[in-house]
Amino acid sequence: MAKKFITCDGNQAAAHIAYMFSEVAAIYPITPSSTMAEYVDDWSAQGRKNMFGETVLVQEMQSEGGAAGAVHGSLQAGALTSTFTASQGLLLMIPNMYKIAGEFLPCVFHVSARTIASHALSIFGDHQDVMSARQTGFAMLAEGSVQEVMDLAGVAHLASIKTRVPFMNFFDGFRTSHEIQKIEMLETEDLKPLVDQQALSDFRNRALTPERPVARGMAENPETFFAHRESSNPFYQAVPEVVEEYMNEISRITGRKYGLFNYYGDPEADRVIILMGSATEAAREAIDYLREEKGEKVGLVSVHLYRPFSVKHLLAAVPKTAKRIAVLDRTKEPGANGEPLYLDVKEAYYGLENAPLIVGGRYGLGSNDTTPAQIMSVYENLQLPEPKNHFTVGIVDDVTFTSLPQKEEISLGGEGMFQAKFYGLGADGTVGANKNSVKIIGETTDKYCQAYFSYDSKKSGGFTCSHLRFGDHPIRSTYLVNTPNFVACHVQSYMHMYDVLRGIQPNGTFLLNTLWEGEDLVRNMPNKIKRILAQRNITVYTINATKIAREIGLGNRTNTILQSAFFRITNVIPVDKAVKEMKYFIEKTYGKKGQDIVDKNYAAVDRGGEYQEFPVDPAWASLADDAKVDDGAPAFITDIARVINAQMGNDLPVSAFKGLEDGTWHQGTAAYEKRGVAAYVPAWDLENCIQCNKCAYVCPHACIRPFVMDEAELAASPNLSAIEMKAPAQMKGMNFRIQISVLDCTGCSNCVDVCPGRPKTGKALSMSPLQDQLGEADNWKYLTEKVTNKAHLIDAASNPKNSQFVQPLFEFSGACAGCGETPYVKLVSQLFGDREMVANATGCSSIYSASIPSTPYTTNAEGHGPAWANSLFEDFCEFGLGMTLANKKMRSRIELIFKDAIANGGEHVSEEFKAAAAEWLEVKDDAAGSKAAAAKLKPMIAAGKAAGCPVSKQLDELSHYLTKRSQWIIGGDGAAYDIGYGGLDHVIASGEDVNILVLDTEVYSNTGGQSSKSTPTGAVAKFAASGKRIRKKDLGLIATTYGYVYVAQVAMGADHNQTLKAIREAEAYPGPSLIIAYSPCIAHGLKAGMGKSQHEEELAVKCGYWHLWRYNPALEDQGKNPFSLDSKAPNWADFQDFLTGEVRFQALKKQFPEQAKELFQACEENARRRYQSYVRMTQQDWSLPEAETAETAEA
Repeated sequence: MAKKFITCDGNQAAAHIAYMFSEVAAIYPITPSSTMAEYVDDWSAQGRKNMFGETVLVQEMQSEGGAAGAVHGSLQAGALTSTFTASQGLLLMIPNMYKIAGEFLPCVFHVSARTIASHALSIFGDHQDVMSARQTGFAMLAEGSVQEVMDLAGVAHLASIKTRVPFMNFFDGFRTSHEIQKIEMLETEDLKPLVDQQALSDFRNRALTPERPVARGMAENPETFFAHRESSNPFYQAVPEVVEEYMNEISRITGRKYGLFNYYGDPEADRVIILMGSATEAAREAIDYLREEKGEKVGLVSVHLYRPFSVKHLLAAVPKTAKRIAVLDRTKEPGANGEPLYLDVKEAYYGLENAPLIVGGRYGLGSNDTTPAQIMSVYENLQLPEPKNHFTVGIVDDVTFTSLPQKEEISLGGEGMFQAKFYGLGADGTVGANKNSVKIIGETTDKYCQAYFSYDSKKSGGFTCSHLRFGDHPIRSTYLVNTPNFVACHVQSYMHMYDVLRGIQPNGTFLLNTLWEGEDLVRNMPNKIKRILAQRNITVYTINATKIAREIGLGNRTNTILQSAFFRITNVIPVDKAVKEMKYFIEKTYGKKGQDIVDKNYAAVDRGGEYQEFPVDPAWASLADDAKVDDGAPAFITDIARVINAQMGNDLPVSAFKGLEDGTWHQGTAAYEKRGVAAYVPAWDLENCIQCNKCAYVCPHACIRPFVMDEAELAASPNLSAIEMKAPAQMKGMNFRIQISVLDCTGCSNCVDVCPGRPKTGKALSMSPLQDQLGEADNWKYLTEKVTNKAHLIDAASNPKNSQFVQPLFEFSGACAGCGETPYVKLVSQLFGDREMVANATGCSSIYSASIPSTPYTTNAEGHGPAWANSLFEDFCEFGLGMTLANKKMRSRIELIFKDAIANGGEHVSEEFKAAAAEWLEVKDDAAGSKAAAAKLKPMIAAGKAAGCPVSKQLDELSHYLTKRSQWIIGGDGAAYDIGYGGLDHVIASGEDVNILVLDTEVYSNTGGQSSKSTPTGAVAKFAASGKRIRKKDLGLIATTYGYVYVAQVAMGADHNQTLKAIREAEAYPGPSLIIAYSPCIAHGLKAGMGKSQHEEELAVKCGYWHLWRYNPALEDQGKNPFSLDSKAPNWADFQDFLTGEVRFQALKKQFPEQAKELFQACEENARRRYQSYVRMTQQDWSLPEAETAETAEA
């Protein structure tokens, strides 16, 4: 039978196999495993059949713990069930894994192995998660490449059915899960004959049923538990042989030889490395080089079956000639005498005669790139008289000196390998286009191909780099492209930010997307780039894809234009064929989003030929680097933050993190980035400005602000234009100016959209090319550094306009352009930031709030600002409650000290101090009062400490608790409605004074847009490929049933005043509060674009899709209805139009038109029901009983 090839990533390969063997899939999203579940859900929606001739029943759960519980129950009821997870998600499954293993229920958990959050969160790959579950009783099968995932994932399913032992099938997160390769595909017909039908029948017959009732999961006493537990041993002893048997079958089918431990290298090797995962591929490249070029006798044992660990098979795999072995672990176990695989190998050789010397090392934590050069360094270490043990490779450890020497990288891809790098901007489509490009080449030619994508932690608008390889032989280079033949830079500012031409090969090609032409480009191109172009004889092409995209109507999505240019320039495949295939993939990729988007991308393909060759001056070869400009940034920024931002973090040694070991990071680093990634930014026209500050209010990135200057500040300015102020009264006569930080702006244009301007003359803001506005950067610098903030002159919380005179203490985050979430976060920082504590759920809001090295939370002139921390996804509310309890406890200690000082201090305590302490005791729960009292107390406490007073010393340690804190708990709907709902419910039930802000995007935004219980009926989301069937959960209404929780539902774009009022009331309420904020997201696919995200909020409220209301329990004591419906009666006639204005709804209409009609109607009916329930609440009578009223009057 002819081989069938597929171009896919590791997750798709695993999902492809899992779908065949699964009848039920219980799923929950977590990066980088989510796409496995997405594939299964999508295939089920499309009607794909498993090996039983049915579609898989897919159930999304509220958490990974819930998914594991559902798997457990489904297995007990007799259905073959799978799940997909990683990292913390796998850890949440551990209790059920013990149960599933103990009950011998055959199943497979597919894990794209990922780092466990410790000092910091990392979404990237290593083996910390799977090693944390190795004790559960699950067998563990590892793969090192996309092809191995395709070949061996089925072995896990087959062996589990036959042995009854559940399997954890794992491969490296991102490096394998997201690496796209052209591989040979296995199909149901290949694997179905291998299923042990008797074992499967036995599994079915063990299913719980009332017709053959048994009990499982019972309690057991000491006298039998031990012996009963040991009875499981024969099941595990049988696993290695069964796995080996199935591997032999796969070898027979594919021609690729697999064993529990695969050996590669010299049959008489004296030095051997043992490891598992994707680094085995890079190790094979290193071995080939060392054997062929250096004549060295080296080898590799790649581990596939890790649990049960078969010593017999390991010893058989290692050549008898091996004198020294290095065991590499992709995990870290602090305090252990070595990592798990190392200890297993040591134990295997313990006591054997002439056993080789065995050392162990760590590599690749958090997807740290593992290259052949690093592998060679390990072999060199083994040659030393005394090889270093417990070493690290791939970093420079200049603190505990564990690291091996670094070696220069060598290009080992093989003859004829074409390597390309594409530098893009998140959400400009570069990554998506390159995924299509590699599939075009993989599926239409005989070439092998590979694609891998690296990112920073910002959302859309962040850094992306696509690494593509094409060649005539299978590609084993499981590491980043370091020596490209072709480099494309899709963002012109990247030339100044990153070393984009690093490693480019002589006679290579450079494609630059730029607004500059001719001499403008020469003037703006860094000397370093010019020098490399000349020295290496690089051919340069330029194209203004940004302008072309705007002309076509694609906004900032330059991807298809630049993809077309790539195919035309490189001729990797004939241009006519490339054009045809690009248009085919456009239909496949964008078809569900509407014909208009398809047509625009077709036009982009056709205009991809509008590039031109740019001449390189040979004289540039001798140019020196441009002089570095000292902008006065602190050493932490220059020595650490900027190095990481330049994608050079690998160059930082361990000592760079001295003092930062616990993950603590300085606030306010985002202000030093000045990325300049927007092609167009707002320009201010003071003639049309009415000083409303709406632009600043809605700006997602706090990069447009009103500044107020007195006469001296205006006179000292660099000729700044300004408007004389009429209001507020306290600022009358001062000078008003709207200023844009053009280098921090992401170009979303929401500010332009909301600007009312003047009816006759137009808006005060318009979008202008960045290069025309670069002079504004100096104006921003002057205004932020030399002009004092005047917010103290006014009541900043009284109205939206006034609120924007306060310095935002959340600025320049990594959120998407037009983000619907960050304007709320920013507003909270303006109102309460100088005393704000933040407990943030993992998710979008944590990633854009704090991703090393970028911290957008910052400080005011006094050095005060929000203190921020993240725990986990599932416990964000409990984490915030813990902060509140600590604050409560410490303040109660201050209270006791003050009371004792007043009562028993005698002459040692001054009357002034006693009066100040008494004042604090009176106002401690009032924000402004406690702040004023603290200002009086702190100098006295400091003086007492200096005088040697032990009580003052204790108070000095506690003095930062004096000001009443504003505790905020921030998370998305995934955290609040689903995985963290139990915690949220408990925290609001506690009655403690916490403020919970739910940024409701109605999907799991951070993991790619999966459905949550907030997702409305009819919306297409990942895990809801055929449209959500269940109505949206009304979280706010549930919270009101407690009666003592302040609850509000807001949408900033619909009502600025209501949003401000709700946030202000919630914070002032002396108990728990919950604010649910509607937040349009890039995952919604707004047809109008994210530059209209604020307007989308307005439309949502006007048509009845979203409702504005507040529930204030304080009003109940006044005999008033605590519930107020703040939005007007909806115009229901616009409801359906609103839905079809977003791709998440429109996609259902295009794919499943009949279902769409039914579900859209249900969505509207659900919205009507919600609205009517709110109307009924406004009609309730909350007047106090007469007796109670009389008592109140007498009192």
